[in-house]
Amino acid sequence: MKIGVRKPSVKKSFKARTTAKWKRELKAAVIPWYGKKGAGWLHPKRKIYNKVYSKTTVDALKPLKDLFK
Repeated sequence: MKIGVRKPSVKKSFKARTTAKWKRELKAAVIPWYGKKGAGWLHPKRKIYNKVYSKTTVDALKPLKDLFK
């Protein structure tokens, strides 16, 4: 388990910014649980791991994101 500052991923950041709005809307219309909170309960082990990870690490780019809001 990592503790401290997270290393940013340029590939994932680019993918998140370039995924089309219509594509997300289509998925939300077709898949009832797409984008809904609590969908992670299908994998309780993963949910617990992700919860602990997000509580124990910090986003390295958060100060920059706050600056350019």
